[in-house]
Amino acid sequence: MSIIFDSNTKTFFLNGKGITYAMCICDNGYLSHLYFGSSVGCDDLRYTHAVGRRSTLATPPGVDKDSLSYGSFSPELAFFGTGDYREPAVMVRNPAGDRLCQLLYCSHEILDSKPAIDGMPSLDGGQTLVISLKDALSGFGAELYYTVYDDASVITRHAVFTNSSDNALTLDRAYSFSLALPTRKYDVLTLEGSWASERSPQRTHMHNGVISIDSKRCSSSAVLNPFMAVLSRNATETHGKVYGINLVYSSSFVLKAEGTENGDSLITGGINDFDFNWMLGAGERFETPEVVIAFSDEGIGGMSRAFHDAYRNHLIPKNRAFESRPVVINNWEATYFNFDTDKLKAIVNAVEGTGINTFVLDDGWFGKRDNDHSGLGDWYVNTDKLRGGLSEIIAHTHAKGLKFGLWFEPEMVNEDSELFREHPDYAIGAPDRPRCYSRHQYMLDLTRKDVRDHIVRSVNKVLAENEIDYVKWDYNRNVTDKYSLCLPPDRQKEFDHRYALGLYDLCERIVNANPHVFFEGCSGGGARFDPAILYYFPQIWTSDDTDAEERTRIQYGTSICYPLSAMSAHVSAVPNHQTGRTTPFRTRGHVAGMSATGYELDTTRLTDEEKKLISAQTAQYKKHEQLILRGDLYRIDDPFEDNFFSEAVVSKDRSKAIVLVYRTLNVPNAYAKRLTLAGLDPNKTYHIEELDITAKGSTLMNVGIVIKFQREDFTSETYYVHEV
Repeated sequence: MSIIFDSNTKTFFLNGKGITYAMCICDNGYLSHLYFGSSVGCDDLRYTHAVGRRSTLATPPGVDKDSLSYGSFSPELAFFGTGDYREPAVMVRNPAGDRLCQLLYCSHEILDSKPAIDGMPSLDGGQTLVISLKDALSGFGAELYYTVYDDASVITRHAVFTNSSDNALTLDRAYSFSLALPTRKYDVLTLEGSWASERSPQRTHMHNGVISIDSKRCSSSAVLNPFMAVLSRNATETHGKVYGINLVYSSSFVLKAEGTENGDSLITGGINDFDFNWMLGAGERFETPEVVIAFSDEGIGGMSRAFHDAYRNHLIPKNRAFESRPVVINNWEATYFNFDTDKLKAIVNAVEGTGINTFVLDDGWFGKRDNDHSGLGDWYVNTDKLRGGLSEIIAHTHAKGLKFGLWFEPEMVNEDSELFREHPDYAIGAPDRPRCYSRHQYMLDLTRKDVRDHIVRSVNKVLAENEIDYVKWDYNRNVTDKYSLCLPPDRQKEFDHRYALGLYDLCERIVNANPHVFFEGCSGGGARFDPAILYYFPQIWTSDDTDAEERTRIQYGTSICYPLSAMSAHVSAVPNHQTGRTTPFRTRGHVAGMSATGYELDTTRLTDEEKKLISAQTAQYKKHEQLILRGDLYRIDDPFEDNFFSEAVVSKDRSKAIVLVYRTLNVPNAYAKRLTLAGLDPNKTYHIEELDITAKGSTLMNVGIVIKFQREDFTSETYYVHEV
């Protein structure tokens, strides 16, 4: 890892794991992108500038040369009003009402360590380049931050916008980055979805114009994840150049891929500028969310592994990233709201000796909470349900050798609650306007410190007074009625970003106050599955859809950007509560066991055979857990395209692997499948225990293995491969 500045060519070279990022300072001070991709030498790359490609473009202000135009260069931060008609990364309103700026090089600094972003999650890191740009007339400026890594093929970027004038300015757009690429002959890959079908890959050709994805929900959302990949049109899972972009952000966002008339492209994005502006007072700074940009010349799979390494090594809490995960039994699908202390004790008793080590008490333990119409916000124990409060069931759980977990939804409130009756103003909403209900609940205004203080006191009190080892933090609706009583009328468009800052403050104060507690994120399933949440919670409930068949696609799509260790996956009862489908218990265990695993069913109804299967599944998971936490993922069969879902997780030293193969439907004459493995060392010799096969890695990856399936639908096999 190194950052080099060549003073002769005024070129910056950022060299990370297998990658180089290069840009230069032009003669007029414009910061122009030169290259991003596989590692190259620190050569003079200015010859790649295509000056004069479009003579009809405007010259920069004060320049009397028809051959010079900002539109002929590739921006590191595109700005507006000086002849560049590509998507700007920043729009600023000056006191006179004009929206013009010309951000030119001012200075740079190479730091030994990466500074944190104020009030927002970001990756840690080492050597970091900071380039300062400034508009000479207005005093408006930008600081661009770049960090490269020696253990992940990514670069992290963000911008800080500054006002060194004596007048207030208004930001109408404050994106995190611009990334110029030399052609528009790419495809764009995004992750779309909805509740219970999150993160399905969708791929489309880039064209002349803008492809845009966004969220206006004050949440990263299940509908479109804050991820975009730009890939060569022939790119596959294993071949081709791929650029991946992922925002470390949990509120309204936008990502754009623009094909230009010059035949090149520009990728940009950050905070959604729809319904956004930000008052930037004299001397103030505005920090944008971080973006993680990955590069791979080994296809989509290589990009995924780059993101996985970056998040496990530099984002997920250090004390949790590679820590053995709780194997949970959650009572939600077993009881919903209908439980008491005796029922919960019976669920705990039934898993004794199975390898399950954590019991999680889900929704319904607090306030007046017999259904989802009431009680949210009242974080005190419902003693009508729980004899002796939480202490009796916690003591019983611990006595059985299990840890105890508890569900919260801290950002929400029901109208039928003591909190709402005492503080109706705590709920988001505009004065004198009726609020929108969603899931029978409102949302608390996290832009307000007094509201956050109340939540922190309430949740931390429960955690301090009880021996709680695990928390599931849920978030079951999106924001409507965006308005905060703490903001003046001319600053209401700051709401979405201030909500994100409030959420992060809440997480900091609750997570840091309870370092012994393992936190899992949730959002009606996976509707807030983003890197910023992983900064606080080492795993996230991947989807409310627990059906094994559906989960093959959900987990496949999620893995395109996020590591297996970040996905929480449970074995649930059949017929499945979301789809009505019946799948074998063995298959459900195989699919869930390729992520942070657990169970969500009524254990008092388990047969002796099912308990034996749980014991075998938990034992296998623990045997291979370090592969799930640390290994490299190789996706082999795509369940969106085929009747099969297959993947291998290989240790970093390529000494061992676990392979999952799943077949959706049994069809005539298809009881056997040839599967070629991936990620092994071609020169090493391996043994596959379940097949009693010993062969070179090259053989297993080219000749493959033969799998014979049971003659039924939804069948699966797992194989353990180890070096001999």
